[in-house]
Amino acid sequence: MKMIRRLKGAKYLTKPTHPIQIDRDRSVPGLLDKMEHISFQGRNLALAHQIWLQMLQENAVVIMGLSGALVPAGMRRLVAYLLKNRCIDVLVATGANIFHDLHETLGRYHYQGDPRTDDAGLQEQAVDRVYDTLASEEEFREANEWIGGFAGQLDHSHPYSTREFLHLLGRELSEIATEDGILTSAYKSRVPIFCPAITDSSFGVAIGISRIEKKNPFQFDVIQDVVEMAQIVAKSRSTGVVYFGGGTPKTFVQQSEAAAGQLHATMRGHKYAVQVVTDVPFYGSYSGSDFDQAQSYGRLSKNARSVTVRCDATIAMPMLVTALSQTASKAMRTRKRIQFTFGRDLNINMP
Repeated sequence: MKMIRRLKGAKYLTKPTHPIQIDRDRSVPGLLDKMEHISFQGRNLALAHQIWLQMLQENAVVIMGLSGALVPAGMRRLVAYLLKNRCIDVLVATGANIFHDLHETLGRYHYQGDPRTDDAGLQEQAVDRVYDTLASEEEFREANEWIGGFAGQLDHSHPYSTREFLHLLGRELSEIATEDGILTSAYKSRVPIFCPAITDSSFGVAIGISRIEKKNPFQFDVIQDVVEMAQIVAKSRSTGVVYFGGGTPKTFVQQSEAAAGQLHATMRGHKYAVQVVTDVPFYGSYSGSDFDQAQSYGRLSKNARSVTVRCDATIAMPMLVTALSQTASKAMRTRKRIQFTFGRDLNINMP
């Protein structure tokens, strides 16, 4: 008879790891299912897929933050897919990502390069570099002129929230786009995009130069963005957040819970939270902070389901979005979508 040995610390040693086995299931969801039983960031990535799927199944309002140079890196179509299929309800992005999306919507490209390329030589040839990705400075300046001209033709009787401005920009681009990107997909799917640090990008440069050279009086009202985000969160039964990178998008979304709580004197916190980051928390940067810190501010509910994946987003995003494209169809058929009415103010109709 085989003796069962009682190990010291048995209360901790309950769930063994399962080495990944190669089998006939070659799907991305199948691989993530196997990764649920391994360790480190592989397990966290599998958990991120599960939590995102649960957000959709339980009809949470999903808010996504997008930072870092992810559009030049080739993530544009993945974000467009999420928007078109309403796997997210709200997008908060950096101005740089929105600018690079516009650049490609205008028929331009980003190019593969080498991070060891001589940058002085690149400058002489008017080529800009983002690590191992290159683009034409001449084409960037043409895009700047296009943005300045677009802002100049808008009605200047009132300042614009970034949400209103980007909605109108998506409408304008949809008339000329040969392929939908982020702005056009958001416009067609009626998903609001917020860009709280829009002046910290080529949009700020483009509109600033337009003001100097063409006396363009266009102005942004970034406080209206704060108001609208707070109202979205306040009217939601529950919210889930997905962050690719940290920066201003993460801070802006996290503070929306605090603002909503002050509006209604009840701070619920996000019910679900996923972040894919490479920053670390121990230098005090909020970009890499764990969600435990957010809980101390009331930005995450006490019983929130959350995970931090410390991984390059260009690895994690393709796997997560591809997996959702195969696993979320049932949830999306029954999911009640938040309805937005776009105008000078954003009207929010909850299901």
